[in-house]
Amino acid sequence: MKKIVVIAATCALLGSMTAALAAGDPAAGKTKSATCAACHNADGNSTNPQYPNLAGQSADYLLKQLQEFKSGGRVNAIMVGMVAPLSPQDMADLAAYFASQKVARGATDPALKPVGEAIFRGGNLTSGVAACAACHGAVGAGNPAARFPALAGQHAEYVELQLKAFRAMERANDAGQMMRGVAAKMTDPEIKAVASYVQGLQ
Repeated sequence: MKKIVVIAATCALLGSMTAALAAGDPAAGKTKSATCAACHNADGNSTNPQYPNLAGQSADYLLKQLQEFKSGGRVNAIMVGMVAPLSPQDMADLAAYFASQKVARGATDPALKPVGEAIFRGGNLTSGVAACAACHGAVGAGNPAARFPALAGQHAEYVELQLKAFRAMERANDAGQMMRGVAAKMTDPEIKAVASYVQGLQ
């Protein structure tokens, strides 16, 4: 009986430690974020459109990406080196910090908005492209519980690069190959239009 009680107490302690780790500490993350600033800027709003805005992204999604860069589940030559020295707590703290920042929204190219908005909201019934809003939300805020990222305000160039990477099977850390399946049915003009649309989504 004592053994069962000890095991139960140990499990409860480990569970609470895991929960604390997952939460992360934004203040500690800010201190640890100096090396991230070169690409993502101090507040997580990158000035280089090839690098993603991290500001306002959900902590769970950011943590997932860091963990997968670390494990090799997501491949990027720059990020492999950046995550190498990070501990699980470091990653949780960084995720919490950038999640606490506010994303700086960009603008949508007016010429691309009709196609981009149509696909984002309703998909393409003819080719079978699913509506982006189904997973990422009507205003592009994402779904933190499912670890689906926020898209609103993300750089169009970065979104375009990622959609093409999913389509080419070069990025493969999407659950159930969901993004690979969607991107495989998208044309280059559709990808460009959607990417531009979400950049200015409010």
